[in-house]
Amino acid sequence: MPLPMNTIAVARVRYRLAAMLRAEPPRRMQNGNGRASMSQLPWWRGAVIYQVYPRSFQDANGDGVGDLPGLLARLDYIASLGVDAIWISPFFKSPMHDFGYDIADYRDVDPLFGTLADFDAVLARAHALGLKVMIDQVLSHTSTEHAWFKQSRESRDNDKADWYVWADARADGTPPNNWLSIFGGGAWHWEPRRRQYYLHNFLTTQPDLNFHHPEVQQAALDNVQFWLDRGVDGLRLDAINFCFHDRQLRDNPAKPAELRAGRGFSADNPYAHQFHYYNSTQPENVAFLERLRTLMDRYPGVVALGEISAEDSLATTAEYTRAGRLHMGYSFELLTEDGSAGHIRRTIEQLETQMHEGWPCWAVSNHDVPRVLTRWGGAKPSRDVAIQLLLLVCCLRGSVCLFQGEELGLPEAELPFDAIRDPYGIAFWPDFKGRDGCRTPMPWDDSVHAGFSTATPWLPLATAHAALNVAQQERDATSTLQRLRRFLHWRRRQPALVAGSIRFIDTAEPALAFERASASQRLLLVFNLSNAPLVLRHSAWADACPLPLADVAPAKRDDDALVLPPRGVWIAERSAD
Repeated sequence: MPLPMNTIAVARVRYRLAAMLRAEPPRRMQNGNGRASMSQLPWWRGAVIYQVYPRSFQDANGDGVGDLPGLLARLDYIASLGVDAIWISPFFKSPMHDFGYDIADYRDVDPLFGTLADFDAVLARAHALGLKVMIDQVLSHTSTEHAWFKQSRESRDNDKADWYVWADARADGTPPNNWLSIFGGGAWHWEPRRRQYYLHNFLTTQPDLNFHHPEVQQAALDNVQFWLDRGVDGLRLDAINFCFHDRQLRDNPAKPAELRAGRGFSADNPYAHQFHYYNSTQPENVAFLERLRTLMDRYPGVVALGEISAEDSLATTAEYTRAGRLHMGYSFELLTEDGSAGHIRRTIEQLETQMHEGWPCWAVSNHDVPRVLTRWGGAKPSRDVAIQLLLLVCCLRGSVCLFQGEELGLPEAELPFDAIRDPYGIAFWPDFKGRDGCRTPMPWDDSVHAGFSTATPWLPLATAHAALNVAQQERDATSTLQRLRRFLHWRRRQPALVAGSIRFIDTAEPALAFERASASQRLLLVFNLSNAPLVLRHSAWADACPLPLADVAPAKRDDDALVLPPRGVWIAERSAD
């Protein structure tokens, strides 16, 4: 069923509100005292990017699955948040074994989500609202249903025979090497038609393309160009360091048990038992990224954001974002279980030390990991925890990706095994419950199915999310949604937060303190990452003037003593040099 007319009326009202809120010049920034900065930055530097997982955002046709028309109807809501862009997870034609990350046609919309005309409507409306639009591009692999793979698997001498990574069996019939799939088990699958194995770093239905073949590279670039010509403003490049494999197919070495820390996957996953030196992150990838950048530079203002998960993701991010390569990169270092002040500081300082040309992008939640409120917030996190974690990621140097529902302070959903749809979770249950807990539908209101759909949703709505729905939080000026919205509109006028440098101040756990500075503004930020009051003594506090932010938990200062309440945040301005 289509969305009711009252939804459209509300959309029009919010459209006008968003237009008023965004009336200021987009990148002409001012600090809290109104001092203007004349530097004109690319739109993506310091941008806040709102990730939409379309299956779970809004269902417009009543089939229980979110779609592009549903996203269109909710764009005014997104614009009202004060974000700069949306990133739309895959909506391309797919058998949906990995829910769109297994692409069967790079240039068409899956009927589940709508049509190309629906995408064009989303793009036009977003631009009218002042929002940039980024889309996922999954370049390293396709679906087994893609026409390229269907042809490639048929024989060893057809036009697409070498477009995928094929290898003969060893003498005993086993796979050519010891490479493993992230989703469990070996990374090789036998194809009887060719009497060879093909490589799949992910599901068996996601065969890896052979990027050593120049025609494969060109075909990938042609698909990217299709969407650039259509008017998208940026690409989020999925698993971009997986495009190339080691030509010699060398075995990956074993990893000692004490080093099997997760980078977006469980340490119990056999994938963590290897150093992945040869199945990904090959040196040839750099030249391809430079070809990709050359193409993108033909489209002014377009940005490339790479997802990078490597043995040293921060070093690879720095390498991939050098001049002439990707504009931005993000990794899984802040998507782990460790939310301590020390881990956050070490991660950022390590990247800052290595990244001299590129620009970072930070995320603490996305569609692949449990929601940050559950990971970092403790057993029963309060609204102060939710807003603090959001403010923290939005105050780091770089751009920010916010996952849908973070603005509501949603915790991870608990789902029974019979409701799990993620093949990753099914394979590793019960030690690892998969990714469905962060992918449950957005709760919009108090109606049946929380306003997400008129039908039973593809994943059940979380009981814990019912009281956190958008409609209820819109009515509460102290809600996480309202507090974040006010903060984001304030943030975009602070040059130090948008594009300034970062310097950490020595404090002990559980405090995190740092300075953000631009030519016209210096801000001091202190976060109490504990659920108990905290007293900090440091000369840095003495000459800082607290900014009157009503949404930040109040702190008290007496000379060099700063008293922060549980989960408190203190933001102050210092004299610019």
